[in-house]
Amino acid sequence: MSLLDAPVREVAWAAIDFEGTGTAPGQSDEAVQVGIAVMGANFAPPQNFFRSYVRPNGRLTRAATAVHRITDRDVEAAPLLPSLWPEIKSRLSGSVVVAHGAGTEKRFLRAFPMHGFGPWIDTLALSRAVMPALSDHSLSAVVASCQLEPVLRAACPELDWHDALFDAVACLVLLRHCLERFDLSSSVVGQIASADTAAYHRGRAFSRAAQEAGIDATEG
Repeated sequence: MSLLDAPVREVAWAAIDFEGTGTAPGQSDEAVQVGIAVMGANFAPPQNFFRSYVRPNGRLTRAATAVHRITDRDVEAAPLLPSLWPEIKSRLSGSVVVAHGAGTEKRFLRAFPMHGFGPWIDTLALSRAVMPALSDHSLSAVVASCQLEPVLRAACPELDWHDALFDAVACLVLLRHCLERFDLSSSVVGQIASADTAAYHRGRAFSRAAQEAGIDATEG
């Protein structure tokens, strides 16, 4: 049976997050940190944490360092991303992979061609589907809106936002919350993976149209 057809209560979830160098003229974004957290089928608090700096070929941009606080000195002796393959494979293989705005994580994982990880749950798309009225669907904003930050900080007391492990655990905390709060625990994985974001996009389109017309979209 495909994992897409598996009940959500019967699968393992593995959230992954990368932090990068940022882009600069002549330099593409490269991974400088990876964090992975695995949560079992009973939705217990996340366990099996993995966190590592990654040594890039280029240098970090000031803008990226300002966000995640990682410096060139932090990563100068770190392993190269390909050498982390055994760790990443052991944690993601056979699990439903979770990320917030998963395109970034998928792009960094291209370092491992034909890795076969997935299916993927994008908590950005999921939060837009189940909470379309929120004005901000960034990971930290949704976690704050759902009052989940105390749970997150209890799981990662030494870390903070834009640390790769902290953000990975945040994805799992948010996912568990959505499954329980919105009565999705009886769904199969494929239903969660294809969450309907139509209401969110309709709301965005209405807000843009109202703004262009000079109308306050918050008025009743």
